[in-house]
Amino acid sequence: MILEYKGSQIFYTDEGQGDPIVLLHGFLENSTMWQSLLPYLTASCRVICIDLLGHGQTECLGYIHTMEDMAEAVKTVIDELKIESCTLIGHSMGGYVSLAFSEKHSGLINGLCLMNSSALEDNAERKTNRDRAIEAVKTNHKTFVSMSIANLFAPDNRERFAKDIELVKLEALKTPLQGIIAALEGMKIRPNREFILQNTTFKKMMIIGREDPVLEYNTLINQTYDSNVEIVEFPDGHMSHIENMNELTYKIKRFIEK
Repeated sequence: MILEYKGSQIFYTDEGQGDPIVLLHGFLENSTMWQSLLPYLTASCRVICIDLLGHGQTECLGYIHTMEDMAEAVKTVIDELKIESCTLIGHSMGGYVSLAFSEKHSGLINGLCLMNSSALEDNAERKTNRDRAIEAVKTNHKTFVSMSIANLFAPDNRERFAKDIELVKLEALKTPLQGIIAALEGMKIRPNREFILQNTTFKKMMIIGREDPVLEYNTLINQTYDSNVEIVEFPDGHMSHIENMNELTYKIKRFIEK
C-alpha cells in the first residue's frame, strides 16, 4: 500500500488480524526482510511492515533523514490505519526509529523490541566511521553495500549463510544513493535514548548477538541495568532474523503474547 507523506510516497503492508505489530527494518534493508517471520505472526496478529524513508519502495524526503523524521513517517501510517496502540519491533536502525517513536508517542506503545539495536548515541569514533562511510558511498556505493552486508554476520557464519548474504545484498542494492547517505547522516546525529529503557513501563525486550560485529556486547548489557528489559542472547551476529531464525521467532511470539 502507498501513503502520501510530505510530497513523498511511503510504502507499507498490512496483514492479519489481532493486536497490531509494527515491524521496522534496518539500514540498507526494507520490509521484505520480515518475509520469513510474517507467517508466524499474522496467524494471530495484525502485522504492519513499513519501508522507512529512502528504503525499499518509500521515497526520500531530503538529504538527512533523522530518526525523528522516520518515526513521524511511521506515525502517519499508524494514524492512517487508525491503530490506537501497537508493539514495535525494530531491527538495527529500525530500533533507533522505534526509540524515537517511543519518546514522542509512548502512549501508543504496548511493547518495544530492539533487535540487534542500541539506545546509545554514536560515539566520536562511530561518527567518524559514518563520515567515512558516506565518502565510500559517494565513491562506489555498490562496493560499500557489498562489504557492509557481509560484515553484519558473525565471521563463522559468512560461508554458511552465503546464499542469504547474496539475497540481502540484492535488496540492499535497491536502496538509492540519496537514501543511503540520508540514513547515515540521520543515524550519526541521533541522541542517547537509554531513558526509554529505564523509565518506561511498557514491556521491552532486547535481542543481542554475542558475536555482533557492529554492536559491542557489554555496552548493550549495560543499557539494560536496573530496568525491566528482557534480554535475549544469541551466539551469532547482527542478523538474528537469518542467523537465529527459529529461536528468534519463538522469542518474539512469546514477547508479543505476554
